[in-house]
Amino acid sequence: MEQKEAIQENKMGVMPVNRLLISMSLPMMISMLVQALYNVVDSMFVARISEDALTAVSMAFPMQNLMIAIGSGTGVGINAMLSKCLGEKDFKGADDAAKNGIFLAAVSAVGFLLIGLFAVKPFFQMQTKIDSINEYGVTYLTICSILSVGLFFQMTFERLLQSTGRTFYSMITQGTGAIVNIIMDPILIFGLFGFPRLGVAGAAIATVMGQIVASILAVWLNLTKNEDIHLSFLGFRPDKAVIGRIYAVGVPSIIMMSIGSIMTYAINQILLRFSSTATAVFGVYFKLQSFIFMPVFGLNNGLIPILAYNYGARNRERIEKALRLAIGYAVSIMLIGTILFQIFPTQLLGLFNASADMVSIGVVALRVISTSFVLAGFCIALGSVFQAFGQGLFSMFVSIGRQLVVLIPVAYLLSLSGEVNYVWWAFPIAETASVVLSVLFFIRTYRKCVKPL
Repeated sequence: MEQKEAIQENKMGVMPVNRLLISMSLPMMISMLVQALYNVVDSMFVARISEDALTAVSMAFPMQNLMIAIGSGTGVGINAMLSKCLGEKDFKGADDAAKNGIFLAAVSAVGFLLIGLFAVKPFFQMQTKIDSINEYGVTYLTICSILSVGLFFQMTFERLLQSTGRTFYSMITQGTGAIVNIIMDPILIFGLFGFPRLGVAGAAIATVMGQIVASILAVWLNLTKNEDIHLSFLGFRPDKAVIGRIYAVGVPSIIMMSIGSIMTYAINQILLRFSSTATAVFGVYFKLQSFIFMPVFGLNNGLIPILAYNYGARNRERIEKALRLAIGYAVSIMLIGTILFQIFPTQLLGLFNASADMVSIGVVALRVISTSFVLAGFCIALGSVFQAFGQGLFSMFVSIGRQLVVLIPVAYLLSLSGEVNYVWWAFPIAETASVVLSVLFFIRTYRKCVKPL
């Protein structure tokens, strides 16, 4: 046991920081790129059904984002607590974090099962009166909500792998789920190889199939490969203190990501005043930008346990070096994304069977919004500090400031001009505000948590 602890210490506390950050982040960056690919492929196939089907899937995003927010935010809390416990050599605390985190995943899945049964239809009827969009959207989102158990268990068990430094296995689970989704999408949507033609329902079934397969694989890898935590549930009872510690970091993160659902819903409503095509463009943008943002989020996920572990071990030098490297990598990735969106917007929109009207609106949207990518990368890297050091409220305040206080009001005011292309400028304006808040909160966190080490 002591030898295993030393190996863990050597990786998180002794390995050269740049190599550690790459080894922790690269598998997650790759797996998230694969996930981004299947999100794009999903919409590409749905777009072949009709533009209304693509719009419906775009309008389902706020609810799907809420699922991801709860699963990922809880995972952030688990990750921060578990990694810090390992840094402090508190192995019982790490086990408690893992088991209570799994319990919370099960509760979340039950909650969205009920939402899928009773709330999806009203959710779409609130957004539009177009019958075809409502029909597509209700079908798609009901399946994704009722069978969300795969999503929640996949995210939770992958976080356990990430928290203990086993990001390679996390890459395997995410990649496997994405591949299953990509393969089954055309088969179930268009009825290939003897399968029935299910349309939008097929896209939803392919999505949950990928999540369930990935969750089963993640459970198995934790039971067989993750020696740092022990998942026996004999005599288990939820521990309020542990759940409180998880949610102390997790709830601000959940709120922060859930605000994205509110933002998307509000922007959809603003764009629907112009046309459903403008809403479809916004949905396509979200799919495309995931190719750029997902690797940065993978970098962020790799950075958080490094910061949390070395915070527990009181190693200031490694914390500072890891953060400097992460900021450099994040900004570089976002710069590449900006260049791609500026040069190839027409080709990117063409992947979604875009009409001439959709291309006309979309080219301007992609070019304008992508001017804020570099600023976003910088803010994501700084946000990992707040999450790793238990200052999740700061991340929440940044997100509220960016999306609720600035983005939505500015987008609404710009929409009053009657020109849809002006609405897109709300994004770089909001990202500028996000940078200001992130820097202010980082200075405070550094002085409180890092400088005294």
